[in-house]
Amino acid sequence: MPFAHAADPRVTPVDDPEPEVAEMLAKTMGDDRGVPLAIFRTMARHPRLMKRFNVLGGFFLTRGELPARERELVVLRTAWRCGCVYEWAQHVLIGGKSGLTEKEIERVATESDEWSPRDLTLLRAADEVLDAVDVSDATWAALGHDWTDVQRVELVVLVGFYRMAAGFLNATGVVKDADLPDWPHSQGST
Repeated sequence: MPFAHAADPRVTPVDDPEPEVAEMLAKTMGDDRGVPLAIFRTMARHPRLMKRFNVLGGFFLTRGELPARERELVVLRTAWRCGCVYEWAQHVLIGGKSGLTEKEIERVATESDEWSPRDLTLLRAADEVLDAVDVSDATWAALGHDWTDVQRVELVVLVGFYRMAAGFLNATGVVKDADLPDWPHSQGST
């Protein structure tokens, strides 16, 4: 779980970006007011990195081979396991729009076996990548029942990408907006 910080944010989001950075930020996801999300405004401190980060993140959200619901199931599990409340909050919203129910979203944060075999295999694969930086032969074979090699490769990279994003968010102390969801009530906060 994340360390307690003396102050958050550790890196303040860009408020008045240079024109080139403002143009990049205009292409990112924003809140209900159209303000770019804090993750992007913080990463804008390193514009070249933000540009590349956004390409890969945008690929997963708009061009990936995994269906949106299953992608969000895995992203939420990664956020939970990494203790990243900011990532959790943003993907609760995206997950709900992608077909996950409120009960499913809450259940991501448990060791529940109430999932379909297909979903349980995805969650197990995410957990294995997070725990062992690998996927067992048994889980890889189980994934092969429902997912192509392309989708299995994407799944592994998806977990890695969101683990990296969680590390960035936690370490820089990006603060989630107060109106965004928190950890599931039944789980408390970490």
